[in-house]
Amino acid sequence: MSEWKKIKLGELYEVHNGLSKGRQFFGSGYPFLTFSTVFNNWFLLKELDSLVQSSEKEREACSIRKGDVFITRTSETMDELGMSSVALRDYPNATYNGFTKRLRPITDKVVPEYIGYYLRSPRFRGKFMAFSTMTTRASLANDDLLSMEVELPTKDVQHRIATILSRYDSLIENYQKQIKLLEEAAQRLYKEWFVDLRFPGHENAKIVDGVPEGWEKKAISQLGEYLNGFAFKPSDWQESGKPIIKIKEMGNGVGNETPRNNGERVPAKYLIKQGDLLFSWSATLMVIVWSGEEGWLNQHLFKVTPSEGIGREFLLQSISYTIEEFQNLTTGSTMKHIQRNKLDQVFVNVPNGEIMKLYSDIAEKTREQILRLSSQIRLLTEARDRLLPKLMSGEINV
Repeated sequence: MSEWKKIKLGELYEVHNGLSKGRQFFGSGYPFLTFSTVFNNWFLLKELDSLVQSSEKEREACSIRKGDVFITRTSETMDELGMSSVALRDYPNATYNGFTKRLRPITDKVVPEYIGYYLRSPRFRGKFMAFSTMTTRASLANDDLLSMEVELPTKDVQHRIATILSRYDSLIENYQKQIKLLEEAAQRLYKEWFVDLRFPGHENAKIVDGVPEGWEKKAISQLGEYLNGFAFKPSDWQESGKPIIKIKEMGNGVGNETPRNNGERVPAKYLIKQGDLLFSWSATLMVIVWSGEEGWLNQHLFKVTPSEGIGREFLLQSISYTIEEFQNLTTGSTMKHIQRNKLDQVFVNVPNGEIMKLYSDIAEKTREQILRLSSQIRLLTEARDRLLPKLMSGEINV
């Protein structure tokens, strides 16, 4: 630790704000780095999917180069402030959004991979909370940002730390790719059997009222029991106990910022276990099979228990396939949500018991593979996150 130095970010980087444009400029043009990409990724993705119509002057001013650090500068909530993502290569013609700040290196003292891990460490994340201000929105001023100190060992040690941590991330990325392929296979199988009606024996099936004989058209509401989550109050958010599973956790899993609760006043029916089906009916609509640790179901989420004769995977894929229909049925001007009666208005083809069992036997094996890989990812992530602060504090010599 004696070789480590405390250096202000202002001695390592210059800061620049991002590109702010009207909604009409997005969807076509040149690559664009979004707030959500910065928030959700420690390092920038290899390809930026979003597009913006930008001028040559804007692309020059808001360029993205290897070693650039992007920081979320403003947010509706404190836990979204100061999240970082680092560019590990140049992104020609790309620009970044106005809700982030770009830190561009002015020295060669910092290894990009090292700073990417360091800025996400609990040791440094806490500093953002101390420097932030809270009015109607959380925000971060340039002077405060540049005055923050980081701890830098020699570049050789930085490389070694980054190498150790990146091994975990490489395995995580590999498992994530496997999960993506398995998810796509599951979606294809559902569409082939129940949308295109190319199920085993379809050649000899008689079609009655638009479905094979013995099948039915049923509303999504008939496929399961929908339990809305518990209405936790801010005073219920604790530091210990089981995690409170919100929309954010559905998409990103349980993190350090996830609130917890000891369950003293929460009925047992709201306990979520691995393998439970969750359906977000407000804001971001999505459906997943929960693969994380046990937790408490928050409001705005349904825990969906399949009805008798309905397989879990069939129910999952049925809701997933009809999400676009539900989006067209949402209400609300600011936060879109599905009214419960809308579940009665979206229909899917439900097979006879024989086909349902045959499908479940195949599809559930795929889902179990996904859950096993998800568990491995969670264990690797936990191991990396335990190791991260020890490496960044010099507690472990490398």
